[in-house]
Amino acid sequence: MKKKIIHVDNSSFFRKLMRIFLVNEGFEVESFDNWEDAAIAVSGGSADMVITGLALADMSGETYIKKMVDSYAGPIIVMSSSINQQTEHTMLALGVKAAIGKSGGWKEALRPYLVCLR
Repeated sequence: MKKKIIHVDNSSFFRKLMRIFLVNEGFEVESFDNWEDAAIAVSGGSADMVITGLALADMSGETYIKKMVDSYAGPIIVMSSSINQQTEHTMLALGVKAAIGKSGGWKEALRPYLVCLR
């Protein structure tokens, strides 16, 4: 049975890119562009991991991550173009597994966390 990843990002381009990557890695993927729809999917209990951006139209990044951590016990990975040392520290303090920048080597940075799901 394939492991399921919920992916949340406001960029339709990055959602498509991530879907292709994750499917090729052997995962089932559900993609969303907002917190409300993602929260409904997460509350269904079938997600093995959540990968999320920080810039969502319906909520600020930090508020969104706090809500996600409170409602989901599995691993949460934040991927954003605005990851810096302070943002990474804040996200890790909130309980996410990792904070990864979208530039350059995001696939390589994400792979170790995907291996843990297999």
